[in-house]
Amino acid sequence: MMMLYSGTTCPFSQRCRFVLFEKGMDFEIRDVDLYNKPEDISIMNPYGQVPILVERDLILYESNIINEYIDERFPHPQLMPADPVQRARARLFLFNFERELFVHVQVLEKREHSKESSKLMEKARAQIRDRLTQLAPIFLKNKHMLGEEFSMLDVAIAPLLWRLDHYGIDLPKVAAPLLKYAERIFARPAYIEALTPSEKVMRR
Repeated sequence: MMMLYSGTTCPFSQRCRFVLFEKGMDFEIRDVDLYNKPEDISIMNPYGQVPILVERDLILYESNIINEYIDERFPHPQLMPADPVQRARARLFLFNFERELFVHVQVLEKREHSKESSKLMEKARAQIRDRLTQLAPIFLKNKHMLGEEFSMLDVAIAPLLWRLDHYGIDLPKVAAPLLKYAERIFARPAYIEALTPSEKVMRR
């Protein structure tokens, strides 16, 4: 059985929990205290971070790598496009999300309290707000990131959209299509199941 070591407030862990529940398979989740991590976390992942997936003698880390493995191992419902060209485009999107959105999420997750860190956090909020606003027009036509079908791209961005209030990010009115899209994702049964009690209180 798969074991996921997951942070209860970690957006990257949330991605993996979401995929596991979407697949409806047998797995176990082990909650990790992000401020008091057990020693075995650093043994399994040299970067000392969660999520970590363990299946027999396989140990994986990095949420997108974990999720692609789960998707290939349990192909129903398929979350990465079957077509190689579309799959490559999806991977490029995922890469862009990390570089243009989640690099700033990591700044906001640190929650350090100093004048310098406050400036960095404000900058991170502005970068996320601007990038998400650019994505909003996609949802004037599309139900999901790649069109009609729910995919790994929706999984990847959902934890950030869930945390907008929590991170203090206000989107402009032109981003309304993106917020409607987010509500569709949040209504998915697997999304609701995958939320931890700590995540449930992040939204007003």
